[in-house]
Amino acid sequence: MTFVDLAPSAHELQHVRYLFTDIDDTLTTEGKLLPRTYDALWELSRAGIAVVPVTGGSAGWCEHIVRAWPVAAVIGESGAYAVTRRNGEVVFDYWENASLQRERQSRHLGVIKKLISEKGGTFKIAHDQVFRLADVAIDIKGHDTQEVEDLASSIRAIGGTVAISSIHINTWIGDYDKRAMSERVLAGIFGVDPAELPSVTAFVGDSRNDAPMFGFIRNSFGVGNIVPVLPYLRHVPKWISSEPAGLGFADIARTILDARATGD
Repeated sequence: MTFVDLAPSAHELQHVRYLFTDIDDTLTTEGKLLPRTYDALWELSRAGIAVVPVTGGSAGWCEHIVRAWPVAAVIGESGAYAVTRRNGEVVFDYWENASLQRERQSRHLGVIKKLISEKGGTFKIAHDQVFRLADVAIDIKGHDTQEVEDLASSIRAIGGTVAISSIHINTWIGDYDKRAMSERVLAGIFGVDPAELPSVTAFVGDSRNDAPMFGFIRNSFGVGNIVPVLPYLRHVPKWISSEPAGLGFADIARTILDARATGD
């Protein structure tokens, strides 16, 4: 296990009990969940570390993950809701409420489609939009950084909140983001004392929409493919794995598990 800069010490990580992580290009590698990465999720779970994916992904994706993966919860659509299993049932806890957020999404989708059309139609609404409950996702593959930034600026100008991942512009109407919902989950679902939060949490990410989490969680990691986007981040990870994507996550997981073992 190697890191781009100084490696974390066991002392810094030995009390971690909650690991928040991005999914696309952090857990996944070229869109696939590698065996080594999936094994790492199970190792973390068996060690008593609650894994919480925090993603811009759709509700359909989030429901599958909370049912099939060894995770404690999933935060979806950039903080629009948290998904958990309680007494065998899948439960969505919205930032505000389902009907309000869906009504906002419907109006915002119409505005975004019109905006994209006015810009020549080179951007497309993401194929999984039909499975989304609160936000609008726009595919950015094949577009350069300036094109993406120009569209993001236009969306902000009409009142939309914007988060840019490695695959999408996610946009919504509301005052939440990944960090806000993560704070709510830690306090409301897991009952974490705010005084304990710096020592018991960690986060792994890869892109611009992870910046709020890097600023929120002290034990923050980037996988190796984050390096090109570091200049665009308001907050950067404390440590960066030398390996990219899912392989980097597996290395980070092993680092946390090894640190936990020193405190047993």
